Formats: sequence, structure tokens, C-alpha cells
Amino acid sequence: MKNELFDLSNCYCCPRECGADRFSEKKGFCNSPAGFSIGSICIHRGEEPPISGNYGICNIFFTRCNLQCIFCQNYQISSNKHLEIEYNLQLNDVINLINDGIDKGADAVGFVSPSHFIPQMKQIISEIKDNGKKPIIVMNTNAYDKQTTINDLEDYIDIYLPDFKYSDNRLALRYSKARNYTTTALDAIAEMYRQKGSNLFLNENGYAENGLIVRHLVLPGEVENSINCLRLLADRIGTSVHLSLMSQYNPPDNRLKFANLNRKLFADEYELVVSEAERLGFYKGWFQEMDSATSYNPNFREVHPFAI
Repeated sequence: MKNELFDLSNCYCCPRECGADRFSEKKGFCNSPAGFSIGSICIHRGEEPPISGNYGICNIFFTRCNLQCIFCQNYQISSNKHLEIEYNLQLNDVINLINDGIDKGADAVGFVSPSHFIPQMKQIISEIKDNGKKPIIVMNTNAYDKQTTINDLEDYIDIYLPDFKYSDNRLALRYSKARNYTTTALDAIAEMYRQKGSNLFLNENGYAENGLIVRHLVLPGEVENSINCLRLLADRIGTSVHLSLMSQYNPPDNRLKFANLNRKLFADEYELVVSEAERLGFYKGWFQEMDSATSYNPNFREVHPFAI
């Protein structure tokens, strides 16, 4: 039976605007069904400090993705063609697992790569609130989102956590099969900034309750892309936004045809990007240690994919 709350029989959730019928066998680019397709619901302590806090965040990892980054660390659940792990759950199952995470101390609930599951995400958030729970809601996205979609989420999301990946659309197409990524992502982040501004509001325990953090993962051999990403952010969004500059790139298990992506990031590459961030005037946020590449490699076959 079709879910009458959302028109997923003609899906325009993300910028790809496939118009696919997700109740049929022809599901569009993301190859996602109309239900709740989940890779994992777990406590995760690897987010930025004010989001993870002392007890971690309860993250919902949707399967598949509207980007297909060839270097994705979550490949077990993110591939649109070779999915290894998937749980097709009912809404009450999802809510029970989230409630379990909240009961274990998580103050925040995060939705990871939800761009192709926006209707389901909204339904989950509404159900959580209807049940009397009031966690902080975090949208952890690749930023390949429609600006109109982000506008519609204003009353749902407390903290936006977009990853601005590419300043070069050629790289976006080469590495993530996405056209017009740069403008699309910047427009989406600009709408997030309109809603949240540059402040990250913390509670008495130092946990973030509302705001915007823009992430950027520095890729090996692509320093120019990273530097230009920072320049675009500085020009469009401003340097007062919280910036999380990540050095955690880890080569995937399968060898890629791009030699630079088969190695870890060099320290001098990361330092060049850090120097540019400082030169531009970014002054709020986080840099990572170079050994971070060994700390964020999940195994979704486990109940707890990340080390806890």
C-alpha cells in the first residue's frame, strides 16, 4: 500500500529529480524503495565535540545515496548497485531503536545521508516529537540537496551538518556522479545559513542545540579543490560559520583508477588547506589530527559499526 503522506510514486526528493516510482521496481538513481531502508541505527561518538557530547549521538544511517562517491567509507550501505547491508523496517521499529539510543543518554538524533529519504526523515522526526521526546535533530548531509527542500525543513532540523565536497563540478562528476554539485550545494548551505546564522548555540553542558557546521573532507591530490571550496564558502556564506576541516580520508579496500585516491592524505597537503582557512579568516570550528584516518572506518556488519 502506498504511503499517502508522500508522493514517492513520482519522486523529486533530491536534485536529481528522477520522477521515479519508488513503489515499483524502477526506483531511479538512488535505487531506493518507498519505505524505511536502514543501514544502522546506533550511538556514534565520532561527530564534532559539541554534537557527540559525552554520550554520543543516535545516528540513523539510511541505505544508498544520491551521491555515489567512489571513496565512500560507508560503501557497505551506500552503494546503489552493490548494497551489502540493508534493513527494511517499519516506522515503529525505527522509533523503538531511536528511543533506545535516547534512553542510553544520547541528547541528539542524527540523520546521515538523508537527501533521498527526506519524506521518511520528516515522518520519523514527527513521530519522535509526538511521542514526547525532544532530542536535538541533526541533518548530516552531503549538501547535494534542493534549496526548496532545506527551506521546507526549517521547523524540523536543529543543527545542519553539511559536507561541502567540491568546488569543481568536473571532480563531482568524476568522483560522485553528480552534475552541477557546486552551485546546488552552495544554494542549499546558503539556505541553512539563512535559517541558523553563524552562531552555534550551546546548552549549559556545552552540547550544541541549534546551528550550522560546514564540513569539508580534504582529498589526497586535490588541494586546489579544497582551497577553492573554502574561498567559495568565505564569499557566499562568510568566515564566521563553524568549519570542520577533515583530514580523515582513508583509501577504500578496492583499488580505484585514480592513483591519488589510493593513498592517505599527506600532512603537507592538509596544512596547505589549513593555512588557507586561516588566511581567509575562518576562526570557529575544528581541525583534525593526521592520524584521524584510522578512527572513522565503520563496519556495518557489527551492531556498533564504529568503535565506542
